[in-house]
Amino acid sequence: MREGTIVDATLIAAPPSTKNKDGKRDPEMHPSKKGNDWHFGMKAHVGVDAASGLVHTVIGTDGNVADATHALPHGDAGYQGVEKRLENICKSVTWHVAMKRSKRKALPNNKLGRLMEKLEHLKASVRAKVEHPSHVVKNRFRHRRMRYRGLAKNTTQPYTLFAFANLLLAGRRFTITESHSPS
Repeated sequence: MREGTIVDATLIAAPPSTKNKDGKRDPEMHPSKKGNDWHFGMKAHVGVDAASGLVHTVIGTDGNVADATHALPHGDAGYQGVEKRLENICKSVTWHVAMKRSKRKALPNNKLGRLMEKLEHLKASVRAKVEHPSHVVKNRFRHRRMRYRGLAKNTTQPYTLFAFANLLLAGRRFTITESHSPS
């Protein structure tokens, strides 16, 4: 691992069923809003090394915990104003937070505006690395829904799955590098 961390949170759904002896949903899971949709479950906050794209941190929380409270956020427009938060004032961190879409659309069509657009494009290309492990866990391993009740049991599975995602992503990188090496 080098330096630089990209952080994102992915929602993992919990069964909304109340067909149990208590007749209630899992009390440790909470709803979270993503866009205009509400999701019931937990969040896996993932820290990815900016250089290698491999996961180094996974924190499981209930769904309504804000992303910026659990990690060092770099890159997501949802983290606007993170440098002004009380817990982050003393940290010596360079924040690279994406510009909100409305501000990005309103950039002027001059040299400075085009330069700022290129900077935002660069931030997005770096931030894309944090999406790859989540894609592997949710789409390749098909872990979209939790299987157990309780946060402790459900947090152990993302630890394992993101470790396997690291193996898959690192192996893919090794295979590509090896196949393009001169003979």
